[in-house]
Amino acid sequence: MAEFTPLYIVGAIVSFFTVIFVAAYITLKRRKAVVTFDRNVPDREIMARMLPYAKPYWKSFLAVLFMMLVATAYDIAAPIIVGDIEKLIKDDFELRELFIKVGVYASILIISLVSNYFQSIILQKTGQRILSALRQDLFTHIESLSHNQLNQIPVGKLVTRVTNDTNAISMMFTNILVNMIRNVFVIAGVLAAMLLLNYELTLMILCFIPFLVIFTVIFRTFTRRVFRTVKDRTTDINTYLSENLSGIKITQIFNREDAKMEEFLEKSNGLKAARRNMILVFGIFRPMVYMLYISSVLCLLYLCGRGYIRNTHFLGQTIASETLVTFYMYISKFFNPIQTLAEQFNQLQSAFASAEKIFTIFDMEPELVDEPDAIELDHIEGEIEFRDVWFSYVPGEWVLKGVSFHVKPKETVAFVGATGSGKTTILSLICRNYDIQKGQILIDGIDIKHIKISSLRRHFGQMLQDVFLFSGTIRSNIVLREDSFTDDEIWQACRYVNADHFINKLDGGLDEVVRERGNNFSAGQRQLLSFARTILHRPEVMILDEATANIDTETELLIQDSLEKMKNIGTMLVVAHRLSTIQHSDNIILLSHGVIREQGTHQELLHKKGRYYRLYTLQFNEQQRALAKKTAQ
Repeated sequence: MAEFTPLYIVGAIVSFFTVIFVAAYITLKRRKAVVTFDRNVPDREIMARMLPYAKPYWKSFLAVLFMMLVATAYDIAAPIIVGDIEKLIKDDFELRELFIKVGVYASILIISLVSNYFQSIILQKTGQRILSALRQDLFTHIESLSHNQLNQIPVGKLVTRVTNDTNAISMMFTNILVNMIRNVFVIAGVLAAMLLLNYELTLMILCFIPFLVIFTVIFRTFTRRVFRTVKDRTTDINTYLSENLSGIKITQIFNREDAKMEEFLEKSNGLKAARRNMILVFGIFRPMVYMLYISSVLCLLYLCGRGYIRNTHFLGQTIASETLVTFYMYISKFFNPIQTLAEQFNQLQSAFASAEKIFTIFDMEPELVDEPDAIELDHIEGEIEFRDVWFSYVPGEWVLKGVSFHVKPKETVAFVGATGSGKTTILSLICRNYDIQKGQILIDGIDIKHIKISSLRRHFGQMLQDVFLFSGTIRSNIVLREDSFTDDEIWQACRYVNADHFINKLDGGLDEVVRERGNNFSAGQRQLLSFARTILHRPEVMILDEATANIDTETELLIQDSLEKMKNIGTMLVVAHRLSTIQHSDNIILLSHGVIREQGTHQELLHKKGRYYRLYTLQFNEQQRALAKKTAQ
């Protein structure tokens, strides 16, 4: 019966871990993890799509692989050398032999450390190059998306994809995959060394491997799930912060700080719960791996100690003390990489979850693409024609219904009408920010779908009501990072639109710092800067969408003077609520509910005494009452 004692020990250990495994599995199954990710991407597909980024650096990875093998030699040779030292100490030995053994051990250790150092340097440089290429491709793809697609994606989500998620994928190449391969080499090398040293003890240790494999496979499902949830919650918080920090002035004005704090706490608690689930998963998995290691050490000590104390043999042989020491070190080096693999598996699941998020963006096909035979236009005359154009943002809800009009080169055409009548939509369609559902839009007699989008937009200059200025300087905002313009050309454009009046008063002039969104300049100053950058880029067609809506009277006079000069440059399309600003237009088009109701010159429309006449009369009376009230004060 005594000979079968080891089998009873192994059986008891198997039963113990089976109970723990079942209990852990039931516990995790009961904890519901909410997965809100758009699409689950298989690991094989993720790796297949990521490998092209690593392929250009295969030589670097090959060098790292060689250094990895050199470093792995230490893990395999060290226990054998220590076992030999144990044998020397047990027997009679010369000090010279001990020094030689210690010297060999130290040499292998130094070589391993040097290999690890250069391995880390190469990997970090390679990883940064991969990260840069991935971020550049992702940002380029985001730029290719249409206005409609970008309107559907929160800015905070895009920021998270380009920053956090790409960084997690970079870690996969620079740390996770390479170290996982190294640990596999270590495990394989150690296992081979143990088999050569004593295959019976090795088989005993291998009894624990099936449980380790089962734990890894089962917990892999839970780790992937919790990491998806963590990524979703992180994106939610970043999106919330991006929106609410931009609108924090409104929050303060309406005294809604407490309500916004409650919303933030709710999202923060959601992230905390997701991370708690992640901690639970690895809080169960890693201790179980460690317990397998401890159990294998206990079995080794029991079997070896049993032979010495009872003077019995294990499968026909007595276990020597140097074998015990070597195996003890090998067990540590066998299970330590497995524990490290658990941590790296943690990071790998995070990288895969990030990759899923990134590929969701990559898989969004741009709605607006060039046709195969699309042409480049070096110059346009500015003739624009709408032919029975129908358009809707939402299927079935038509914003434009059969709109047709013709704009001759260098004409100034104004669009008026109530909010929602389709004025701004027309301007967006001309630049092909959206594609129409029916009809045709022609530029110089060519359907805009037959023109490359970049070429088409190059001939348009847009001046909007809400001017966006980037952080930087006045100069960088006017030239938009295009270095081909000289200072003389920039100043000429500024003088042309009267922007030089306030720029000359600034200490920095063109190099004056522009803060976020240009909040250190007035609305009128920002508008003049937008005029200057439009003129500098020499467009043949200029679009003004409520460009004079939110400015003071003094600045409006400067802008009106600028607009008169711009009429000589090319075709001008204007949307304005103030009818007084478009009286001298060559054609005025009045829209209502997506349909053209009236068009003609200012005097022609007044003579008809229709919708335009009533709208003009209403605004004129309001201006007279406001002027009378101001005079009375």
